[in-house]
Amino acid sequence: MIKRFIPLGFLLIALTCSAQKMGELFKTMPQYVLPGFSEADKIMLLVDTALTSIPYPLGNIERINYSDDFLKIKTSSRGTLQIKLLPLINNTKIVCVVKTVCGQACDSQIQFYSTEWNPIESEPLLPHLSAEMFFDRSQKNNIDFEKALRLIDMEPIKAEFKGGSDDLTLILDYESYVSAENVELIKSFIEQDSITLRWNKTSFQN
Repeated sequence: MIKRFIPLGFLLIALTCSAQKMGELFKTMPQYVLPGFSEADKIMLLVDTALTSIPYPLGNIERINYSDDFLKIKTSSRGTLQIKLLPLINNTKIVCVVKTVCGQACDSQIQFYSTEWNPIESEPLLPHLSAEMFFDRSQKNNIDFEKALRLIDMEPIKAEFKGGSDDLTLILDYESYVSAENVELIKSFIEQDSITLRWNKTSFQN
């Protein structure tokens, strides 16, 4: 499949990309975002307020949070999907999709789309995410700094739109798969347990 990438500059001047509400957006979501989830399933999950979960091949889909600009659903016993409508400076919107899977550690994949579900390159919108973001770089000359950083080889970063906020909270989830001894070494270099990226209507900023 060939994916079309839209430059941010085009988005900021586009007049055809009208703002949508989450219900409309979710109903037009392509199958590859949530495979096996039909249009009827989407309507059922959003329209029936008394129904919080419906059957799905990997387990029940459970609605956790739903508003005009945010949806969070549980896709399996280990996975969640967050869809967030983010405002741009010209009163249009783009879509941020966060897929999180928690196995040995939690790891999130972040993707961006237009409201027509055309993929958008993430580089102008999101800083490069790495474990080093959480480290105290003033200790970089310490002989154990690089050793502690190498111990986090999976880059297990969990991303969350807490309460449906426009800001993205990042959590470094390493303690469950690193030995207790190594956890203590890593902690000695950690500057902050979580990082909040602020959405300024053009990009996420640390």
